[in-house]
Amino acid sequence: MSVTAAELLVRCLESEGVEYVFGIPGEETLDLSAALADSAIRFVPVRHEQGGAFIADVYGRLTGRAGVCLGTLGPGATNLVTAVADAYLDRAPLVALTGQADLERQHKESHQYIDVVSLMRPITKWNARLSDPAITAEVVRKAFKVAESEKPGATHLELPEDVMAAEVPEDAQREPLTRTPVPVVEPPARLLLDAAALINSAARPIVLAGNGVARARAAPALREFSRATGIPVAETFMGKGLMDAESDRALGAVGLQAGDFDMAGFDDADLVIAVGYDLVEHSPALWNPNRDRRIICIDSVPAETDENFLPEVELIGDLYATLSRLTEECRSTTSSGGSQRLREAVIGRLEVAGSDDSFPIRPARALLEIRRLLDREDILVSDVGLHKLWIGRLWPARAPNTVLIANGLAGMGFAVPAAIAAKLVRPNRKVVAVSGDGGFLMNAQELETAKRLGTAFVNVIWENRQYGSIVWKQEKRFGRHFGTDFENPDFVRFGESFGLPAWRCDSVADYRRRLAEALALDEPSLIVVPVDYSPEIAIAAELGAETVRI
Repeated sequence: MSVTAAELLVRCLESEGVEYVFGIPGEETLDLSAALADSAIRFVPVRHEQGGAFIADVYGRLTGRAGVCLGTLGPGATNLVTAVADAYLDRAPLVALTGQADLERQHKESHQYIDVVSLMRPITKWNARLSDPAITAEVVRKAFKVAESEKPGATHLELPEDVMAAEVPEDAQREPLTRTPVPVVEPPARLLLDAAALINSAARPIVLAGNGVARARAAPALREFSRATGIPVAETFMGKGLMDAESDRALGAVGLQAGDFDMAGFDDADLVIAVGYDLVEHSPALWNPNRDRRIICIDSVPAETDENFLPEVELIGDLYATLSRLTEECRSTTSSGGSQRLREAVIGRLEVAGSDDSFPIRPARALLEIRRLLDREDILVSDVGLHKLWIGRLWPARAPNTVLIANGLAGMGFAVPAAIAAKLVRPNRKVVAVSGDGGFLMNAQELETAKRLGTAFVNVIWENRQYGSIVWKQEKRFGRHFGTDFENPDFVRFGESFGLPAWRCDSVADYRRRLAEALALDEPSLIVVPVDYSPEIAIAAELGAETVRI
């Protein structure tokens, strides 16, 4: 029985467990679209390829299985680039598929033809052109294997139109290749004992936990390690929730300002245990400026080479298993490391916010009202902008993967598609997406996708009619701001035009009431709240200048 490359590719996607393909169909992907229509996979049309790729990005982040997005050739492929790069830097497994012109016209100038494989090379772990129907099964299996292997990220397959329509030769592989489990790898016992000796002899050890712990679903092992040893844990933005914010051993999220690490106790630490720490989140120069810290690295792959990050011991392998074994070796340690100053400052700011009824609303109060209405497993999505810094600083996360932040690439327009993905993957959890009025309009078209899919999340727009993060930095550097102001449409009518319930709030009490009302709905909704960003981001003057790129 004959089978085309497009049909075999879709069978391979089914074999990989793909549930959804998010994207926009094109002329060059007609055969693929027809094959998808006859499959168990749900093709979800989106309103912009970037939105579809962001949905696939967060689907991959939450499930650990590669999300799949589709664009056609030329502009369809270039529209994917920002979100593919986001998955690459935020270590989210993603497979991007793009159509392409026939092979016979790729050697010359041709309508809509660009070299997409070269375009994708710097922002993917691996990418290839499906140049022959005979290699279909092989390249699909490799795309998923590479995307999902540590550290995960984006891969890409280019699909020329004539190749996809062609039959797979009878003597070629005409069935999907079998998925094989990745074996659990643990570090050698000798290195574990070396690490345990360092920990047991340290007087003031501290843990810096990052995105890799969330990816490995290793938060329970991290919490037990901290409980058994007494060693406190500081988190990166993407590690929020690895420790329950209410735990006395949770030092808070570090990296926003130069003084964070001192306030959390890094300056006094005689050992830093970096667990699942991605250097793309925060440079180690921020907490090891003199390159004199003793470091243990616990990760899935060897450490990146950085003059400020030279571990004495590297424990490479499965994070859950490694932490569990290390816990058994370190139960007798006594720790006095870390400082509660940063955590106490955050708690203090939230306590003050609880009685701040000023309007336009202050960021801390806006977040506090959301926190009061969400359970520990519910999800907050942050777009990119000034509000992201408040979320990274103040949001008290209770569980891992309950705060979704774009931090490696930090692309605006992340929140709406990310919230769609969160509701598809976690339909029983409440989801709130916080956007600035700058970032919101960058992917607002996906509200139609959310309405069509019935993904019931609340999109809260913090409105101040400025690119607030740039205003903040310009004011600090130049004493004035420029090129940052704009006007907005009527966001309530805008949301209603998509069929969404939408409200503009005129007081803190009104904001609280509308949030509760929206979270009770079984459909997406939109809330607009004017925000006063005038207070400094800093919790205390001694925290110093900002250190993150927003």
